[in-house]
Amino acid sequence: MLLPIIGKVSTPNRCMSKPLRVAFLLADLTGGGLERVVLNLLKSLVSHDLAVDLVVAKAQGSFLDDVPLGVRVIDLQTPIDSRTRQAIKVIPPMVRYLRRERPNALISNLASVNAVAVVAKALAGIPLQLALVEHNLIVQNNPNQEPAFPALMHLMRWLYPQADAIVAVSQGIAQRFETDLKLKQGTIQVIHNPVVDDSLWLQAQAPIDHPWFQPDQPPVFLTAGRFVHQKDYALLLQSFAQLQTQSAARLLILGDGPLRSKLQAQVAELGLADRVAMPGFSKNPYAYMSRAAAFVLSSRWEGLPTVLIEALACGCNVISTDCPYGPDEILEGGRYGRLVPVANAAALAVAMQQTLEEPIAPDILRNRAQDFGCDRSAQQYLKLIGKLTATEAGVGVA
Repeated sequence: MLLPIIGKVSTPNRCMSKPLRVAFLLADLTGGGLERVVLNLLKSLVSHDLAVDLVVAKAQGSFLDDVPLGVRVIDLQTPIDSRTRQAIKVIPPMVRYLRRERPNALISNLASVNAVAVVAKALAGIPLQLALVEHNLIVQNNPNQEPAFPALMHLMRWLYPQADAIVAVSQGIAQRFETDLKLKQGTIQVIHNPVVDDSLWLQAQAPIDHPWFQPDQPPVFLTAGRFVHQKDYALLLQSFAQLQTQSAARLLILGDGPLRSKLQAQVAELGLADRVAMPGFSKNPYAYMSRAAAFVLSSRWEGLPTVLIEALACGCNVISTDCPYGPDEILEGGRYGRLVPVANAAALAVAMQQTLEEPIAPDILRNRAQDFGCDRSAQQYLKLIGKLTATEAGVGVA
């Protein structure tokens, strides 16, 4: 069965030699930080002499229209969720794609899909260089961050060393995966996510039609992300309720997820219905970031929270839990934003008040965000691709 190829592909003039074909594997293009940073990377890579495929288990999601011109979208027509058992269904169509298109390199993102990529490469039986990218921890829903799903971790310990490279988006993630997967220190390469480019700043200037951002309104705190346990929006609501005793602020939560009804009930219980809004997912959170008093990250754990970098790029002050991993790395220990202990509502409320009273100058924040520029990340990936394709297939990281 032929796999459908969708989207417009540009055909620039190239030299007679055939360009390298590099494939990127994702589950889908639903709205999220992972999908956004992969598209940012592809935008930068298509300007180089590469043929780029974006292979998705299912071509669906709010970012589907944002795939850059010049990238082929390969739809495996096999919708999955984040569970490994679901992801196994992607192996047969992925093998067919690899045998048909024979890319030089495959870059896969996220644990369950990464496992699929390793198996698919082995079954395809073609020369192929494989890099696995990890964006987050594999943990239980508890504050101790214990590794989740022992069977999956055992599988990863067996499969990951068969890849030609492993990449982590932060130093903390790299160190943790080296420990959990029992790899040598330094095995995993760190490449920060591609986040900041000119289009982000342009989107930050877009008008927004929201009464809270009109002149002479109270300050607005902002957060954005999935309504899941990891983000701990319940804690944020508690902190915001405590803040109300000192400041008449408002809280805007962009996103959606399975905990929406519980959070709505908590808002009502705390008597915050007129000061908290949850309007849903926004494709352009930057317009809100550039106008908010501060962005708040209340997470229990992260990998390299893209939203913090995006907020800095918009000149927005940042308050974050000092969770593993990423916030301390991005904010340089508190130099570019306030860090508070995880699961400490009182400390978060104090930091929010302090930010209102003593904000950091926007230009300082924007300058820091440039360290996470798309071009810088793309150059590192180009070096990785060059190193992979110059190496004989089958030489793993072990």
